[in-house]
This record gives sequence, C-alpha cells and structure tokens, in this order.
Amino acid sequence: MKGWEYAAKRALDVTGAVVGLTLSAPVIGIAAALIKREDGGPIFFRQERVGQHGEPFNILKLRTMVVNAESQGAGFAVNAGDTRILKIGDRLRKLSIDELPQFWNILRGEMSLVGPRPTLQYQVDQYTPHQARRLDVKPGATGWAQINGRASLPWADRIELDVWYVDRQSLRLDLSIMLRTVGTIFSRGNTYRGASGGWQKPPEDDASL
Repeated sequence: MKGWEYAAKRALDVTGAVVGLTLSAPVIGIAAALIKREDGGPIFFRQERVGQHGEPFNILKLRTMVVNAESQGAGFAVNAGDTRILKIGDRLRKLSIDELPQFWNILRGEMSLVGPRPTLQYQVDQYTPHQARRLDVKPGATGWAQINGRASLPWADRIELDVWYVDRQSLRLDLSIMLRTVGTIFSRGNTYRGASGGWQKPPEDDASL
C-alpha cells in the first residue's frame, strides 16, 4: 500500500464502522433481547485479542455461549454441535451477527474492516517468524482467509492466506474481499472446526470464542 492508501483505508474503516453501527443497531437490539431472554446473562462478550504489532485489545461480540464457556468443554475452541452454544447463539454465529459489535473496535482503530482475524495470545506464542507477519497489519472483521475456506481450512493454511494478504494488500483487494464476504455469509460458510480444521492445540483462531 502507498501512503495515501493507508489514509483512505482508515477513512473507509471509519465510514464503514459508523454506517455499520447505525444500520445494525436494530439487529443488535433484537439479538440482545433474545440472548437476555434465553439465560438472563450478559449480552456482550469481551475477550483480549492480539492486534497489530502484538498490541492487545478487547474484542467485542454478542454473547453466543453460556457464561464462562471458556472454562468448560473444549475451552477456547468451538465445535459444531457444541452444547455450550445458546439456541439463539447458533443462529447468530451462522449469520455472523455476533460479530456486528466489532464495528466499535474498528471505529476505535483497534481493527479494520479487512485484515487477518484477531487471535489469542497463546496462539501468537506458537507462531514462526514467518507466521508472525500476519500481525503487521490491523486485524479485520473479515479477511482473505475468511472468504477462502474460513474454519474448514487447517490452521496453518489460514495463516498462510493471511500472510499472502499482508504482502498484497490494497484498496482494490479490500473492496473485493468485502463484496465476497457478503456471499460467504449468506451461503452459510463454515463457522466451526471441521474434520480438516487443522491444528488442535491450540485451537484455530476463527473457530474460537
């Protein structure tokens, strides 16, 4: 990316976050009411993730699982049919509605509309120097790996796709990824670990809480 493209990317992020929060507010409100009705627990789920250059930040999501799910069952990993998932939570995850509050992370400058999905610190601790290059850019709400297999891909393959993006990022590529993301969501792409979902310890970053 050239210098002006970074400024344009940030402008696109801010505009997209403001529009996204405005348009998604009714959906978030309905989802929040359904989550509260199901088990009475908190609406939002916050978790520390690793951002650009290894800086930690708290990602914001709609809660789709039981309270303190990370201390039960498969821990941070989420499998298809996971009994910790709320009834409404499964639908929210399939349609990526649980990710909508991340527009706030984007507005704050902690994330971008497009980039590698934010990961957990203990996963970053396992990176090779080559894999750590995925931290050279801000994590994104969607990314190259997201539209090319998502959680059905082995963990190492998804990181390789992220590094590919880092080497080739451009506004044109970002716009292409955003358009293809819409199709991926409505085709109900894989949001859980599959049989070919790869690295079991630690679990994949996208198929996590």
